[in-house]
Amino acid sequence: MYDKNSKKDWVGGAITAALGAGIVTTFAISQGQHPLMAFGITGFAVAATLLLDHFMP
Repeated sequence: MYDKNSKKDWVGGAITAALGAGIVTTFAISQGQHPLMAFGITGFAVAATLLLDHFMP
């Protein structure tokens, strides 16, 4: 019933994190933030999500 070794959906997690961070950074760009900084924040959010998804039970 409970599968401890279930496959995780890394693509879905990455897309969700990118969309969430992308919305926030889009607003930040509209307020004058540099676009490369916004892409860095989005990339960090995706990487953090994938790492947490991988190491959390």
